[in-house]
Formats: sequence, C-alpha cells, structure tokens
Amino acid sequence: MRAKADDPKFEWDKGNVGHLARHNVSQSEAQDAILDTHAIMLEIQTGEEERLQAVGATGAGRIIAVVFTLRDEVIRPITAYDAPVRMQQIYLRGGLT
Repeated sequence: MRAKADDPKFEWDKGNVGHLARHNVSQSEAQDAILDTHAIMLEIQTGEEERLQAVGATGAGRIIAVVFTLRDEVIRPITAYDAPVRMQQIYLRGGLT
C-alpha cells in the first residue's frame, strides 16, 4: 500500500518498535488501530508529555490498544498490546456512551 501525501506520518525507531514487539504487535497493526475511524480515543495523564490511547481494530480485525503521542504533526507510538476484554467489548458496542 502506497502512502498518500496527506497520510499521517509516524515516527519509528528501535525503542517504540521494540515495545510493540514485546506485545506481538507490528508497526502496521499499530497504525491501523490509530487510524481506525471507529477507534476509541482516550487521554492519558503521564508526566509532562500528553499521551493518547487508541483502542481500534487492525486490518485483520484484532482489537488493540496503542499508546501514542503527537509531536508537531507526527504520530509517535509508544507501545501497543491486545486491548483488555472490557475495552474490546466497548469498542464492539460502538464506543463509550
């Protein structure tokens, strides 16, 4: 799949790729979940840098949670893992109500 000029940019390095790998999540799965139009977005309070969590589906239908931050206009995933069952149920019901 070829990136379009208006596609969001992601920042990857050994650190965040390694965090994802520890949870058996690939870069493309993390990107899918963040860009999922039905993803649940949550703000997380951690230190000085604002972080967000996306609970979304991958192209294969796996529901994962991805913690990320925005630096300028670049998305930097921090870690990702299989979403807890409760969050999967909320996602499948169509979000928080």
